[in-house]
Amino acid sequence: MLDVKKIESDTMNVKSILQNRNFDTSVIDEILDLNKKRKLLTTSSETKKSEINKLSKEIGELKKQKLDADHLMKQVASLKAQMEVDSNQLDEVQKKQTSFLLNIPNLPDYSVPVGHDENENIEVKKWGKIRSFEFSPLDHADIGENLGMLDFESASKITGARFVVYKAGIAKLERALINFMLDHQSAHGFTEIMTPFIAHERSLIGTGNLPKFEDQLFKLNSEQPWYLIPTSEVTLTNLKRDQIVEESEFPFLFAAYSPCFRSEAGSHGKDVKGLIRMHQFNKVEMVAICSPAQSEEIHQKMVKSATEILEKLELPYRQILLCTGDMGFASQKTYDLEVWVPSQNKYREISSISNCGDFQARRANIRFRNKEGKVEYAHTLNGSGLAVGRTVVAILENYQQQDGSVVVPQALVPYMGGMKDIRK
Repeated sequence: MLDVKKIESDTMNVKSILQNRNFDTSVIDEILDLNKKRKLLTTSSETKKSEINKLSKEIGELKKQKLDADHLMKQVASLKAQMEVDSNQLDEVQKKQTSFLLNIPNLPDYSVPVGHDENENIEVKKWGKIRSFEFSPLDHADIGENLGMLDFESASKITGARFVVYKAGIAKLERALINFMLDHQSAHGFTEIMTPFIAHERSLIGTGNLPKFEDQLFKLNSEQPWYLIPTSEVTLTNLKRDQIVEESEFPFLFAAYSPCFRSEAGSHGKDVKGLIRMHQFNKVEMVAICSPAQSEEIHQKMVKSATEILEKLELPYRQILLCTGDMGFASQKTYDLEVWVPSQNKYREISSISNCGDFQARRANIRFRNKEGKVEYAHTLNGSGLAVGRTVVAILENYQQQDGSVVVPQALVPYMGGMKDIRK
């Protein structure tokens, strides 16, 4: 959430930056108008409170002297009634202002390129040699179905479209990747965490998923405002919600496996076949909570950790710096990692690693006491390390053989119990 003081003191610049994010800035004027009302109501209430205190002392003196204080007591009662009106109006103004603020995206970092959409993203680097096939490579869904190990039909009967049943070697591959990724993150200093797969409304507001993206979440039909998590970024970030920690405790580096649940509203017709866009998928997530001075270095550390996984698996990828018009809602700077998908003859996103600055920390009230004793908001970062299903896609397609089998990447062989290929 943006700081109202920042919006008020630097209005034109804030508007200009938000316009670079394709955001309608007319709401900024409404927020500023509400802020003026908030200040007036606050001042009015404080003035009345001061007057009540003054009159209360006078009433006390009159009563000591056994004199009539009824006229002053009536004034106090009137002022208290007016204060209650002010308080109700103030609550209404603050709720409206907060509602507006919760729907404004983060301000991009100065180093983020200005652009309208994904076509203006910048390629930072490219790694790996794209395989030249001696046969026509199959789509991962066809590979999996031919092996009898990806069953979309049964999943559709059980639940519906955009679900899958993994079997045998590919089920083992999914599990192996989760363990491999978690071990890799642990070796890079990330503490492995296992969190709930359900979060309440307050947690999702803290990370920016609510209220903006409610239509993309699965809400449970219960008395509690519970949701299935879209990513463990939600639960990991909220581990420090409403806390003040000492700067010396930073950074907190977390890694967690979780299933992720997304309704993918608006994506109908896109990637209908296969594992690219599912309602339920597995992911290993990285989250960092740190001081502002550490966040850029940790951002690079997280990118390095994710790219090393792809390199260990020998999967060709490219690293993209997203422009202002293509960034996620809570991000101030994002790098996407895209892995090569032979059947589509293009790179597809497999990880998005973002520095959110203090945007989420303000929403979740995550603060720290600096060396001078001043309390500040922390910085939060998050990124996939990696999306497991999409890594399965990349392995099936890049390691497929003409006989329909799939070679297991060397780094995964120990996690597959020595299995070197997947075949019927």
